[in-house]
Amino acid sequence: MCKGIAITGMGAISAIGNNVQENYDALVSGKIGISRISKVDTVHKNDIMVGEIEMTNDQLKQKLGIAKETAVSRTALLAMLAADEALNQAGITDINDCETGLISGTTVGGMDQSEKYYFEYLESDEHWGHINGLHAGDSTQKLADHLGLTESFVSTISTACSSAANAIMLGARMIKSGQLDRVVVGGTDSLCKFTINGFKTLMILSDTYNTPFDDERKGLNLGEAAAYLVLESDEIVKRDNKKVLGYVTGYGNANDAFHQTASSENGDGAVLAMEKALKVSGLKPSDIDYVNAHGTATPNNDLSEGRALLRMFGDQVPEFSSTKAFTGHTLAVAGGIEAVYSVLALQNNIIYPNLNFKTPMKEFNLLPQTTVKQKELRHVLSNSFGFGGNCSTLIFSKEANETSIYK
Repeated sequence: MCKGIAITGMGAISAIGNNVQENYDALVSGKIGISRISKVDTVHKNDIMVGEIEMTNDQLKQKLGIAKETAVSRTALLAMLAADEALNQAGITDINDCETGLISGTTVGGMDQSEKYYFEYLESDEHWGHINGLHAGDSTQKLADHLGLTESFVSTISTACSSAANAIMLGARMIKSGQLDRVVVGGTDSLCKFTINGFKTLMILSDTYNTPFDDERKGLNLGEAAAYLVLESDEIVKRDNKKVLGYVTGYGNANDAFHQTASSENGDGAVLAMEKALKVSGLKPSDIDYVNAHGTATPNNDLSEGRALLRMFGDQVPEFSSTKAFTGHTLAVAGGIEAVYSVLALQNNIIYPNLNFKTPMKEFNLLPQTTVKQKELRHVLSNSFGFGGNCSTLIFSKEANETSIYK
């Protein structure tokens, strides 16, 4: 049985950087990616703020060597760029040299292009490629084709904002059980009118910079991103003498079955997810050195997650912060981009600041870390909570934990 789920490569693109290094530099320098909408033609462009990636679709295609006229959604293009970086860092030149899988999370799918041609597709077959590329699995298959992955496990997970976290969890379990030797895991989502309109209807979008865990928080900023990790078994790491960036040592998923969009007021699902992740890892709550919180800056999430942290850690809640004030809430990618950030935190022994925090929440005495802090880190816990109460927790560690169990 595989003892350690090694992370050997990472790739990321978000509103604060086009690769992993640029993302890290922004996090430690306080550079935010939140602005008014400029890339999406929407009536709400002056009402809300978002985290947009600067590169256009044509620029992404050019960088990837894809013909301009090829029907590919922005969601798939972002995925290709991030996954290429992850495989390159992992030193993989032949992706099929062992049993390799791909598990990708998305919520938006190809909607960004489908909505663009929605009113034209019945009149002409010119845009059928975009309409057919709407479903979530299309971006995953296009990514698999781009990577040259053949005759292996390819799957898509769409559990709202916990999608990428669940992709990482499933990938880790498949390596742990011996079904795969290597798996590319993460998620991708692009901004589009459909998403903006949907969240606007829910009345949880902020018209200014989001303020996680602040008593006067007004809501979230939507963001777009793609992030992937390469997970490999002990055997492959040893065979190829791989450099290991960190390990996935814990994972847990639970559903509080409370509401279609809201988390339970007391954080029941979050507590269950964290308990399961700790059980899988063999760690105690006191072993966690930093929590990368879900921290969406919505009234419901921050209250629910704060109460969950208190239930989990008591009066010994470790330093915690939300990085969504940098990137916006990247939906299905949240667990993936924050997994990358968690591993970078481990590598650099650093805790990121919870930006824009001013006023403590009146419901409890919890204060996020508001400045960059150096601290020796061994284990980082990352939370991702999705609509429908789908709560997931991942634990990343510097070393494989011998007490970790298979589940």
